[in-house]
Amino acid sequence: MPFGGNEWLSLTQEPTLEPNLPICDPHHHFWDLRPARIPYQRYLLDELLADTGSGHNITSTVFIETRAMYRSTGPEEMKPVGEVEFAQGLAAASASGTYGPTRVASAIVGHANLLLGAAVDPVLDQLKNASPNRFRGIRHTITWDSHTEIPNTAEHKLEGQLSDPQFIEGARILARKGLSFDAWLYFPQLTELAHFAREIPDLTIILNHIGGLLRTGPYANNDSEVLNLWRKGIDAVSECPNIVVKLGGITQPRTGYDWHARKIPIGSQELSQVMAPLINYCIQKFGPDRCMFESNFPPDKVGCSYNILFNAFKRLSSEYSATERASLFHNTATRIYKIYE
Repeated sequence: MPFGGNEWLSLTQEPTLEPNLPICDPHHHFWDLRPARIPYQRYLLDELLADTGSGHNITSTVFIETRAMYRSTGPEEMKPVGEVEFAQGLAAASASGTYGPTRVASAIVGHANLLLGAAVDPVLDQLKNASPNRFRGIRHTITWDSHTEIPNTAEHKLEGQLSDPQFIEGARILARKGLSFDAWLYFPQLTELAHFAREIPDLTIILNHIGGLLRTGPYANNDSEVLNLWRKGIDAVSECPNIVVKLGGITQPRTGYDWHARKIPIGSQELSQVMAPLINYCIQKFGPDRCMFESNFPPDKVGCSYNILFNAFKRLSSEYSATERASLFHNTATRIYKIYE
């Protein structure tokens, strides 16, 4: 099975639509020597730039934590600082201009364990010290589902973390320091996130991947109930003014599509038609100034190429105004992550 390899992805070629439209990609990862991430054991500056350089005008990007390059020694809570040091080095290389005009990792989102409560304070300080000019916040994955068929990918595999007093205390410190919180969870947890957001109204929360819609395992072949539950969750989080949403993360198998298994990769016309109902619902609820298109590469590369993905985003957003599209592709991301191009 090709499963997202470059040779397979190259079988579907399209001209880049609107190649001059400025884009800030607010969600990608870096890692190396990571065999669990087949076929992408390595995804560093060269690999990212090969994707972002496929035709679209990617002016800047945001690196999101992925448990890569943690320190091998020292206190457990400080080990994630190594990932921010790693991303900062790649960002500095990109900022030299040697690799082209895209400013990679203009903002960096690391990880700190909010379950530490007040003890997370010095961890956040060390993360900031590792990247004084780019560190913007943390992601603490909270994916949890009661069904054994659904992988609980969180490092801390606990139910109800968002209501844990220690977690909330840690998040208050995050807010006090002017840092943001990227939330990766599954769609049945969206109402929990809404309660959490109301507890800490001054914390900027970035909801990843349209709220973690699942259409596999117990959620397969049940779109009426599943999508209704997802829409109710999106309704709840959209009512919290401190939550914004990333539009993407849809092309992986967990969303219930077979694109990764096709002999010929999907094209942008079909992709846009499939994604449009989900993405347009989010835009309708949040408004374009609280939405941002994301690549989530390389995980979402298993379903389509970078060029195809952003062509699809451009197709499905074609009826929005120029101002709204500027927000969706660039301005929401640069505002939320404080990127000054």
